[in-house]
Amino acid sequence: MEERQLVFGDFHTILDEGKVWKMGGFPLPDGSFWEYREPDAVVIVRNGILYVRAKLSRQNDRIQILDNAKHMYYSVDDVVVPENGEVEFEFQLRCRTQGTALNDLYDGYVSLNLLDFTTGAALDFFAGNDKYASVYAILPFPGVEVPPSDKTRYFCIFKEDTDFQPREFNTYKITYNRAEDEAVFYLNGHEVRREKGVPVKFNRFTIALGIMTEKDLSPEGSVSVHGQTVIAEYSPVTVTIRE
Repeated sequence: MEERQLVFGDFHTILDEGKVWKMGGFPLPDGSFWEYREPDAVVIVRNGILYVRAKLSRQNDRIQILDNAKHMYYSVDDVVVPENGEVEFEFQLRCRTQGTALNDLYDGYVSLNLLDFTTGAALDFFAGNDKYASVYAILPFPGVEVPPSDKTRYFCIFKEDTDFQPREFNTYKITYNRAEDEAVFYLNGHEVRREKGVPVKFNRFTIALGIMTEKDLSPEGSVSVHGQTVIAEYSPVTVTIRE
């Protein structure tokens, strides 16, 4: 089996948007673009680590996916999934928050998302102040055509746990095997989740580094912002492709 590695980091280029990383978001039907950018975010790069501190302010009253992510970077280059073999993503995250609700991960957290915009698929880790979650989803991303299915077409399955080092760096890993239709999640070297029978073939992943909430829209609109602050730190992402 052939193995090769890629590293997605180079955070010293973060202000040169479009070189290694770019601001995330989605085009809207009216021709505009919804950008995941907190206007007063403080961004620091030191010792190879990306630090972002943001008091949350961005909201969308109509589209849930646009309301969830507040500040997010997309990798400019995608990782192409091997037809026969496995792709592995390993990274470290740290989250600290101020003003978020106690024991409520979804009131403000740090994310690393693997997004396949050809299928709507997402494999993620979310890290909060006192809890983390693994996420397995196929989502109705704006402008993305999700393949039809005779089963549930759209879903997002969260699995939360507190067995990690809160407010510290933890090591996360996600592997995906296209031939086996299997995704596996690891935390600090231990398997914490395995999803078999993935219903679509994932083709390519954009790596996304996010500050997010996950609060259902109310009849009056967004309820995700109430003055809370999220402090995110990201290591480079090491990608190993085996085929």
